[in-house]
Amino acid sequence: MVYISRALLLPKKSSQQWIDSLRIYTRGGHGGTGLPRVNGVGGAGGNVYIKAVERVVDLSEVRHKNSKQRYVAGAGENSVKHKCMGSPGDDVVIRSPVGVSVVTDQGEVIGDLLKEEDLVLVARGGPGGSKATEYLGLKGQARSVKLDLKLIADVGFVGFPNAGKSTLLKAISRARPKIASYPFTTIQPNLGICEFKDLRRIELADLPGLIEGASYNVGMGHKFLKHVERTRLLLFVVDVNGFQFKLDSPHRSALDTVMLLNRELELYKEELVTKPAVLVITKMDSKGSEEQFETFKSEYEKVVENIQTSGLPADSLPDLLCQFDEIIPISAKFSPKSVEFLKHRLRHWMDVAETRKTEENVDQLSSKMAAEQLQEIVY
Repeated sequence: MVYISRALLLPKKSSQQWIDSLRIYTRGGHGGTGLPRVNGVGGAGGNVYIKAVERVVDLSEVRHKNSKQRYVAGAGENSVKHKCMGSPGDDVVIRSPVGVSVVTDQGEVIGDLLKEEDLVLVARGGPGGSKATEYLGLKGQARSVKLDLKLIADVGFVGFPNAGKSTLLKAISRARPKIASYPFTTIQPNLGICEFKDLRRIELADLPGLIEGASYNVGMGHKFLKHVERTRLLLFVVDVNGFQFKLDSPHRSALDTVMLLNRELELYKEELVTKPAVLVITKMDSKGSEEQFETFKSEYEKVVENIQTSGLPADSLPDLLCQFDEIIPISAKFSPKSVEFLKHRLRHWMDVAETRKTEENVDQLSSKMAAEQLQEIVY
């Protein structure tokens, strides 16, 4: 069920470019040579690891520390007469932002760094020389991998350019994103922290604006959409006046915008439209906004019952509609009360989603235990 709420509506720059994808070359250390006459074993080559560190903000820091993007671990020590067992080579640990997936050139995900101190082995060192290898140390594993950063935030903003996402982020948190009247003010994600009196903190991500065709990698495309995957709740941000990308582009109403955003998420990854979601209608301080919002409500209720009532062509309509927990009209610029109301509603719906998830997990576990008990009785 969708609840439509009403709130009282009153009239530092980084020198490094933010990047969220980086390809690196890694190679484990060569194994040390063994010593046949004393059956000595060479030391194993060092390994190359990638470690999640919260203080590393993005992959530009990784690139800055090693411009060649080559990481080679140390070779194992050779076995000698006075030291039969060679020492292992030095490991290389690459410090990475939290939220990185390590992917091979073949598309295989080696591992995900989802929290502080997570560690992924990327290139294993070669074994030291021994009788099994005729005392010859072996080469270490060598491969190129891509570090793919997907932001981890509680709430991810979804919207077309110039919908008021950056203005909202500034109003609801301490973030200071770039704000202007032209569409693409956000060309990299901005993160903000929303704080409550009881010290609860919610992390918000203002992501680059979508355009039609983003699911096919048009515009920011996949560079934006991948960051939605790990957010706990989607916040659709829609201008009550609608959206027009260029002068020769069709004007999209607020309802059209919701449908098109829904469609782009669905085409990119169908599971995204099943995430918990809240819809915010912005710029309620603009002329005629009250009437336009009433029109939107009426049209949206009809579309929920029958999606064909939308004026968009069939190929622009989603197969599955996002189920918004609530629709909230706000003026981020002129109504602090509406922003404060939104802040607490986001917290509420996040808690509801967590409760639902816990209940589902309990039900699944109960069903599994019941099935196992039944199987024991049968046998």
